[in-house]
Amino acid sequence: MSDSAYRVETTSRLAQWRIDNLASCTYRKSDPFRMGKWNWHLAVEKNRTLFVKLYPEISNLTKDNPPIASFIIRVVCSVGNRVSLIHPEITNKQLKNNDDFVWGIEVPLTGKFIIEVEFLDLKIASPDGGEPSSIWSEGCTQKQSNVTALAALGKMLSESIHTDILINASDGSIGAHRAVLAARSPVFRSMFSHDLKEKELSTVNISDMSIEACQAFFNYIYGNIQHEEFLTHRLALLQAADKYDISDLKEACHESLLEDIDAKNVLERLQNASLYQLPKLKASCMRYLVKFGKIFDIRDEFNSFLQCADREIITEIFHEVLAAWKGF
Repeated sequence: MSDSAYRVETTSRLAQWRIDNLASCTYRKSDPFRMGKWNWHLAVEKNRTLFVKLYPEISNLTKDNPPIASFIIRVVCSVGNRVSLIHPEITNKQLKNNDDFVWGIEVPLTGKFIIEVEFLDLKIASPDGGEPSSIWSEGCTQKQSNVTALAALGKMLSESIHTDILINASDGSIGAHRAVLAARSPVFRSMFSHDLKEKELSTVNISDMSIEACQAFFNYIYGNIQHEEFLTHRLALLQAADKYDISDLKEACHESLLEDIDAKNVLERLQNASLYQLPKLKASCMRYLVKFGKIFDIRDEFNSFLQCADREIITEIFHEVLAAWKGF
């Protein structure tokens, strides 16, 4: 049996294990795959019933901080009409060993099938006995600079301390500081260094952003953005980062958008990946749609997408589909 028979493919929070013709009285364990902070295994055992197991690899990390997982697990017949068997959603289940999650499937399965795990959340217990915290809700954006300096900058923005430039959004205004904006963005620096209307009038018009999104944008610039605010306005922040050449914000948006690709947002993410030249996001969306077979689950949405998508994207998708067919 080839090494690929044990390999689990992963993208974002999705894992898939493709299995060919599992014989009776067979036990098979996957190679370890990474999700969150842990290495994981899937295992199948076939007697009269097919048993599917999901568990973290034994390690000091698993012993000291076992994952508290929320996930949906499916078994998809990869031939014919792709019949799916779906286990009810698992919520906040602590997994330590290979018996903590076992799914018995009575329906006979023949031929090729796929075991798919969609991780909704992974948490670890609080060391002080408090509520478990999600490893995916930790905001990295506030940890990049000194906390005290960031707090002072944030106060300058929130309390409008000695502001000298007015930012006009589509539905409101924000006072800001030329020096801070010029230090963070070469586009703002050029505006304030040359005899442009922004320098003369002491205003910058950002009419393509709402006041809420604009506030989030400047909160990021001043190091004062909250994680939920960042998540809510990621796409608007990506547009602003590209427009004003703030590479760290663009990369933060890029990395964040990779983390939660799903059937509802994959087409929009793919469009934005192409528009803003985000290669990792484009590749992940392509893999999600084609290699992981999700293109079949959103046929109507995909057909509508094809009517208005950029021709280059359509060409790339069909190349991926053809490559997948040849390799299957």
